[in-house]
Amino acid sequence: MRRPDFTSSSGVGALSAAWRRLPSWLPLIVLLMMAASLRLSTLSLQSLWYDEAYTPVHVLHAGLGATLHSWLADENTPPLWYVLVWAVSRIAGIGVLALRMPSALAGIALVGVGWLIGAELGTRRTALTLAAILAFNPLFVWYSQEARAYELYTLFAAISLLWFLRARRSHSGLALAGWSASSILALLSHYFAFFLIAPEALLLLAAVDWPRAGARFSRAQRPTLIAVAVVAAAGAGLVPLVIAQGGHGTQWIGQWALSNRVVQIAGYYLLGYNGSVLGHTLLGVSALPVIGAIVLAVMVLRRGRLEIPARRAVAVTAGLGAVAILLPLALALAGADYLAPRNLIADYVPLSAALAVVLSASAARRAGMLLTLVICAAGLSVVIATDLYPRLQRGDWGALAHQLAAGSSNRAIVTVEDGAAPLEYYLTGMRLRYLSSRSAVSVTEIDLVGYDPLRSRVGAAPMPAFAAAGRVDEHGLLAFRFRAATPQRLSGRFLRGLTVTIGARARSEVLVPAAVPAVPSS
Repeated sequence: MRRPDFTSSSGVGALSAAWRRLPSWLPLIVLLMMAASLRLSTLSLQSLWYDEAYTPVHVLHAGLGATLHSWLADENTPPLWYVLVWAVSRIAGIGVLALRMPSALAGIALVGVGWLIGAELGTRRTALTLAAILAFNPLFVWYSQEARAYELYTLFAAISLLWFLRARRSHSGLALAGWSASSILALLSHYFAFFLIAPEALLLLAAVDWPRAGARFSRAQRPTLIAVAVVAAAGAGLVPLVIAQGGHGTQWIGQWALSNRVVQIAGYYLLGYNGSVLGHTLLGVSALPVIGAIVLAVMVLRRGRLEIPARRAVAVTAGLGAVAILLPLALALAGADYLAPRNLIADYVPLSAALAVVLSASAARRAGMLLTLVICAAGLSVVIATDLYPRLQRGDWGALAHQLAAGSSNRAIVTVEDGAAPLEYYLTGMRLRYLSSRSAVSVTEIDLVGYDPLRSRVGAAPMPAFAAAGRVDEHGLLAFRFRAATPQRLSGRFLRGLTVTIGARARSEVLVPAAVPAVPSS
């Protein structure tokens, strides 16, 4: 029997006919299963780190009121994520799987919402293209496996985009109510949702047929005004929270050169969190299919072969994504600098939608299909590489804590900024507590925790009474141990000065077991 030639025009036609015969829901189910596999199968592979561990150690409490009090005092994001995780912790505890499961489920649901957005913007092929890009993009996979608010924020922002597109098309009360509710949930998940929601609201208002001066709004115009007003009121209600939180823990953003952050915006979308680790060469290679899609779009537009609805879809989605990035960049240049690439994660959904519309256009033909496959394959390669190579993963604080657990109970642990929370999480038996610079303790062991770049003579004893007792290296996360024959009185200020990482001295943290008494430093 002769095999069909899928490289010929008749072969492409046969493939298209076979595609049309498939149940409309089957490709979506396959993509959801693949997205779930990528996110759930390795959900506990990596340790909790930094902010992930800070939530269960310092924010979550038995009561919701106490949890919200700690959230307001220590965090810089809205409350929805913490309320959700608190509810999960009451049922499933504070293990790695329980803490990360809301993000994983949000990441899987994002693929389904992407399918609906694609169907709203174009055809079933557009839906498939966008859902596939979201399923395999390493950025969305990474934050689907992090116990923080980013993936939840992205999901609600995507739902807001979906209802916005439906409201633009139908002007129905249901679509406007859906946009209003999802926009509020996005704002309650992350303050950066404002940069997506505000342009959507302006576009909805621009579509209103405004009455002449002195005339009243008609019944058809009022649902849009009410929906926008409700979202605006909810946003205004968050302003006191923003002021009260005062940007807790965001000082690191200003210490990261703005030019480097701008470069990393593209790296985040193409390579995920590891864009800077994988380097500019791989970033350039990963950018080629996206650049190819842009070139393809320009060629199709110049030849007038992109249909008017597709042009409008590209203009709206690409415009929303670009504005949501440019607005915080403008604020950063003006002095209100909170521009961290991870805060822009939801902006990549409308940008991906614009990309999907171009790649799935009938004028793109096989070139669009090929570019889609290359983009998805590149993303999947980064996801798999992250699962296989520890240097691409979060710092292995769990393994490091396991090594440190065997040490003396009479000790002080000096770690880099934010390193205290994961050690507290994994060394629960020690009941570690912070040691202030104004206190002193008597200890027989000092553990210095950090990573490259290391200060000179890092293995030398910090004072004559101590001798080197070993070195731990967990995939670049280091600990140097020193022991003394008798307890030595050391101040918190002195201990902070022992940090092994260059540049971390001013922000180092000192932990001691609860059994070690602290006294005022003389």
